Amino acid sequence: MLGNYLYDIITKELPFEPTDQQHELIRLLGGFMTDPAVEKAFLLKGYAGTGKTSVVSALVRSLHKLQQKTVLLAPTGRAAKVLSSYAGFPAFTIHKKIYRQKSMAESEFQLADNLHTNTLFIVDEASMISNTGGDAEFGTGFLLDDLIRYVYNGADCSLLLLGDTAQLPPVMQENSPALDKNKLEGYGLKITEFTLTQVVRQALESGILYNATLLRKALEDDLTSAMPKLKLSKFTDIKALSGMDLVDEVQQSYDGVGVEDTIVITRSNKKANMYNNGIRGRVMMREEEISNGDLLMITLNNYFWNKPYMEIDFIANGDIVEVVRIRKFREMYGFRFVDLTLRSLDFDWEIDARVWLESLQSESPAQAAELSRKLFEAVAEDYADIKNKRERYKQMFENEYLNALQVKFAYAVTCHKAQGGQWKKVFIDMGMMPDAEIDRNYYRWLYTALTRATESVFLVNYVK
Repeated sequence: MLGNYLYDIITKELPFEPTDQQHELIRLLGGFMTDPAVEKAFLLKGYAGTGKTSVVSALVRSLHKLQQKTVLLAPTGRAAKVLSSYAGFPAFTIHKKIYRQKSMAESEFQLADNLHTNTLFIVDEASMISNTGGDAEFGTGFLLDDLIRYVYNGADCSLLLLGDTAQLPPVMQENSPALDKNKLEGYGLKITEFTLTQVVRQALESGILYNATLLRKALEDDLTSAMPKLKLSKFTDIKALSGMDLVDEVQQSYDGVGVEDTIVITRSNKKANMYNNGIRGRVMMREEEISNGDLLMITLNNYFWNKPYMEIDFIANGDIVEVVRIRKFREMYGFRFVDLTLRSLDFDWEIDARVWLESLQSESPAQAAELSRKLFEAVAEDYADIKNKRERYKQMFENEYLNALQVKFAYAVTCHKAQGGQWKKVFIDMGMMPDAEIDRNYYRWLYTALTRATESVFLVNYVK
């Protein structure tokens, strides 16, 4: 009875008549919310254009009217901002919600106590949730394990995971563990699973979603050994673009929707650097190494420069910030640094921090690691007189230069860095890939890149 009541409310909250699949999903959601099972979770998978976000938005609004408590979460700041915009309520990053710092003096975070009761935790972009033990400073290092433990440590709390299996999985993983029903059942959870596959009529009128659907079907049918034949001719929101015309189109986009709503997506960090330097030089006419107004992406979690700001737990890998003011250039330990005032594009904060200039042009994680090793060794020499190893390291890790932010320009990024975010205009470097390198990963990469756009896509160097 209560399930039917919730079904009616959710249906009325939708701005359109639901598809048959959406009707079925809403019934399942009503049943899930009224299921007395203690440890239950809903796994909602949905492809681009199937109305997944619309249904979830309606669910959140409906539960709010019924005074049913919800918490909205996403893996990154950008993804949390997108979730908040379509759901209409504040959203948080998973890390910010489920971890707390052990102490102000430590850059380690332990699992927080879940003080929520009778609360539904809704996690968007679940395909990005890793479980490899890579985040050693956070809890166990296994994000999915910690998320599950946190949610079900609360009284009568449950979990709704949203994701798209056609998108890229976490780095170095073949599949997304948070979208795997068997993996979730391994936690002892009762899982309700549903997949939206029916693309709504309005979506098929979009060239972006039409072609995303072509790529998804190719993935399903395992037809991914040749360059995808995309359909562009009858659509106005997707078009091929030569490299020669890129500068003019990017300039028009900046003039039209703004720099913050424009992104170039590439296959590698090396290519991203080339695009970033080209855009700064030819579009923005910036000759300085770094300028006021530049957009930067944080490339390594930082727990140092946030300390004076109680509202900032840490500065996260993937955060995009704007240079508000350049305060001072410095040279130390054989490297160059600059003190900046930075503004977050995804959250309401502004900080003063030091940036390591050499990190701007590093082309790979290995190169960045080598630079970090050299800096560490140079800093260590200043503390060699401290005999106690523990005390020596303690003082070293408070060194402002060793803690300098590692960043890249954020006008062009890899697809993994773009995942979870949305921009009005997206330029995708197709890479001129030889057929031998076209595979499932390439199709998932292109599908993920296409679905970052809300208005239009430009396929750079697309060979039909």
